[in-house]
Amino acid sequence: MSNLKRPAEEAFDAVDSPASKKSRIDNYDKSLTPASAIENGAETREGSNEEKAEQTNGENNNNKVKDEEDDDLEAGEEVEEKAPIRQAAPTEGYDDLYLDTIDRNVLDFDFEKLCSISLSNINVYACLVCGKYFQGRGPKSHAYFHALDEGHHVYINMSTQKVYVLPEGYEVKSKSLDDIKYVSDPRYTRQEVLDLDRKPHVSRTLAGKEYTPGFVGMNNIKENDYLNVIVQALSHVSPLRNFFLLEDFSNAPELVKRTSILFRKIWNPRAFKSHVSPHELLQEISLRSNKKFTLTQQSDPVEFLSWFLNHLHLGLGGSKTKPHSSVIQHIFQGKLKVESQAITARADQVHDRLRFEEAADVQSAVSRFLLLTLDLPPAPLFQDEQERNIIPQVPLTTILAKYNGVTAQELNAQRKRYRLQHPLPPFLVFHIKRFSKNKFVSERNPTIVTFDARNLDVSPYVEPDPNSYQHGEPIWYDLVANVVHEAVRNKEDVADSVGEERKTWKVQLRDKATDEWVVAQDLFVDKVRSELLYLSESYLQIWERRREPPPGKGKGKA
Repeated sequence: MSNLKRPAEEAFDAVDSPASKKSRIDNYDKSLTPASAIENGAETREGSNEEKAEQTNGENNNNKVKDEEDDDLEAGEEVEEKAPIRQAAPTEGYDDLYLDTIDRNVLDFDFEKLCSISLSNINVYACLVCGKYFQGRGPKSHAYFHALDEGHHVYINMSTQKVYVLPEGYEVKSKSLDDIKYVSDPRYTRQEVLDLDRKPHVSRTLAGKEYTPGFVGMNNIKENDYLNVIVQALSHVSPLRNFFLLEDFSNAPELVKRTSILFRKIWNPRAFKSHVSPHELLQEISLRSNKKFTLTQQSDPVEFLSWFLNHLHLGLGGSKTKPHSSVIQHIFQGKLKVESQAITARADQVHDRLRFEEAADVQSAVSRFLLLTLDLPPAPLFQDEQERNIIPQVPLTTILAKYNGVTAQELNAQRKRYRLQHPLPPFLVFHIKRFSKNKFVSERNPTIVTFDARNLDVSPYVEPDPNSYQHGEPIWYDLVANVVHEAVRNKEDVADSVGEERKTWKVQLRDKATDEWVVAQDLFVDKVRSELLYLSESYLQIWERRREPPPGKGKGKA
């Protein structure tokens, strides 16, 4: 014991100057302290007055050194913090560490890529254990703290699709994660896209439920069913779908990029669930339209379609003045000839009554369109003698007569006639006008439009042009998608109530691979017979022009 301590009679100069308190603590090694010294701690603390005086002198020296250290810190020398341990690669033999904690049932990459804490959309990672989004993966990021607090260690970068383990920070390169990367960002080859309309394909979800790619439900978050039916219909326009599935839009505007992602997820053959959510696209649409189209308030599908196509056209580099400057206009844009005659009212001085006269000259103009409006005849106010005709019906060809160049319409003191011109677009969009508003009330026309889903001949409504098409030959169009309206009472429990009617929207889609029809309403998807399509109130129709085979190859498919 006496060898460990300096005797009081020895000179103080022979002992080295005591180190600072911090360095003594850092350099302290408990293993070097004898057990006897620890057991006899009480005896060691009992010393002579000389020893207490030495301790006092040592404390004074320590305080002096400590003050010097504080001065150094004030001068700008900060104490170095120990960096957390990070790994560039997994430990040998532990490549699949933590991968068994991934829960694919909770993964949903359809929502907007925002950090759940900072609400930032920069450098977002998704936790593959709980499905939440977090920003960054550095030692001070939200994902890093989530890994420490919750013990969730596997994260995927939503931009690069790389998977990392936190807090270690190394990248995981395992083939077992390819299905998650594909669900997050599906990619297709050209052959796979060509087979979508040729070969029937049935896939299964994680739960074993069968579904057909392209015919999946869409989540109605609140009142966004008007958007769901338009997106579903456009995703079955083959040239537009193929364009969004194959092209790279990494540098495109956000609206185009999110539309492409949603289209790719609708046709995903390896999805975890049999439905998708348009939340990410909805947020961008709400922002770009100044909240004209939102998920909390129902809008008109035709108004949304017009806005959506025009903004996609501009987002793809289209021009406001030059025709056919984008794929949108190549698919949907056509030409319409408008003839107008002014109508003037003059007083008949003989019989003292008004007489309407048409101007002698007829003004003709050509305008371009993306969709055509069809007017329904007024609904009858009363039933006929046999108490029939409760719900009137009208053939599609009858309301298409508006564009035969003979039927005239009077509008704003002008008599107008319309006729289509060659070349016709590959796809025609018809808007059947059912709703009319005045100062007091909004009225709905319940007239049923009857049609055949195949073999619509539009040649009577096109101005003959020998250079483009042989006169007298039919021009066939086939139905691709049909958006229908259904009125639902708000008060279903009271049979006699006249409560307000709520609008709901459905879409009927044709599966080209099987030539069957499917009806989709939000998450509900079911098959429907083609003979029963017209029984609903059609509101918007998309028709595809049938391709004629080259000469000598036989007739087209009827």
